[in-house]
Amino acid sequence: MKEPIRVFIGYDTREIVAWHVLAHSIQEQASEPVAITPVMQSQLKPVYKRPGHALASTQFSFSRFLVPYLCGYRGWAVFMDCDMLCRADFAELWDLRDSRYAVQVVKHDHQPPGTLKFLNNVQTRYEKKNWSSVMLMNCERCRPLTPDYVNSASGLELHQFKWLNGDHLIGELPARWNHLEGYDVYDERAAVVHFTEGGPYFSDYENCGYADEWRACRDRAFSVREGDEVVIRSA
Repeated sequence: MKEPIRVFIGYDTREIVAWHVLAHSIQEQASEPVAITPVMQSQLKPVYKRPGHALASTQFSFSRFLVPYLCGYRGWAVFMDCDMLCRADFAELWDLRDSRYAVQVVKHDHQPPGTLKFLNNVQTRYEKKNWSSVMLMNCERCRPLTPDYVNSASGLELHQFKWLNGDHLIGELPARWNHLEGYDVYDERAAVVHFTEGGPYFSDYENCGYADEWRACRDRAFSVREGDEVVIRSA
């Protein structure tokens, strides 16, 4: 049998429910086994030494780039932000692996107009913004991402993939695999919805696009079956 699809999801203690709902949304539609690992600062203390940064809007802003190291620089893995909802079979994304590339991403031209996003975090603008929020990573070809480098490189060096020897090593994924809610036009075929401004688990964004789908997935994730009755245990 093939090895499971390896998925790493950024973990932020302010968005715990988002992590669990995304993980459930991936598992309930996957046609192949998926192994999901949190990128969680409390579990990375031996290797992740980077201090907090004012412009780091999540606790995994930089630690995401440790994924190839965590995989022993072997095989493939997917990294995802936690503020997402999967709406398609993850095996379809896995099948897009292309050994010509070190990393494959949706190549957004994302230029948000506002200055703030969820929890009053600063909304920064830079080339290749949101490219690193979903990454299909060829770990063998991501060897420059050592713990020392991830701990010391600037945010732009990491998120603009300056650790690669040229942009020709960045492959392109179909846009449906990182659909930016609030920026991209509603798409029934969106495979991964990214609540980049703020997800429906925050009161200020509870009526954002795809919010009802997210809440329905949350209820399925936090439910139990007692006989023939499904009981919702979510908050």
